[in-house]
Amino acid sequence: MSAYVIVNVDTKQPEEYEHYKEMAQKTVAQYGGRYLVRGGPMSVLEGTWNPVRIVILEFPTYEKAHEWWHSAEYAPAKSLRQRLSTSDLLIVDGYDPGS
Repeated sequence: MSAYVIVNVDTKQPEEYEHYKEMAQKTVAQYGGRYLVRGGPMSVLEGTWNPVRIVILEFPTYEKAHEWWHSAEYAPAKSLRQRLSTSDLLIVDGYDPGS
């Protein structure tokens, strides 16, 4: 069952952040992930949430998403993102209609 990494990112250094995006993209693919959402227009319809830039990744499994997050391959990109931005990030298991 798929799992999703959902991120709200706020960077004050967009030019340098482009380098992070290149680095991260390679590692996401390496772990079987793909981008479903990568920024773009959005509207908050309820609540007080004030997201800046939403990114949603899909991985084949919850375990694969965690492997990617903790991987040596992603570590340099993660470190760069954490230096350049503030983020809220979570991994959530997908819905299994059979359970």
